[in-house]
Amino acid sequence: MSETVLDKEPKILVIATHACSYPGIDNAGQGHLEYPASVFVIRVPDPVLFPVDFYLKVFEMGYDGILIASCGTDSPYKKSYEKLSKRIDEVYKAMKEKGIDISRLKLTAICTVCAEHYVKEVREMYEKLKAMKAQAS
Repeated sequence: MSETVLDKEPKILVIATHACSYPGIDNAGQGHLEYPASVFVIRVPDPVLFPVDFYLKVFEMGYDGILIASCGTDSPYKKSYEKLSKRIDEVYKAMKEKGIDISRLKLTAICTVCAEHYVKEVREMYEKLKAMKAQAS
């Protein structure tokens, strides 16, 4: 099977909260704001649902980066953001143990009207990952 252009680009998984960040991401699409095609978005009630192993498996599946677009402290779920922050600390620890650069995972708050901020975050991660891939080859 031949390698496509998309295979050479950094793949980023965006985990978007249903209540806050997904509407902001949807606004980016409706506003025709451009960002790399190798960005894949999944919509979830809250990213705190995922255990540490989930993030490690995403990297094993070939994703270069993960952007967690959360509601931040505006989460409709009580103390969710605090629990998520602690979980991400655990993920960073596990990533270090496996030799995975922790800059490949980022937690950010994206609100319902933050389309431009979302695109900025994705582009920054994409460029960082692209440089890392170029350095590794």
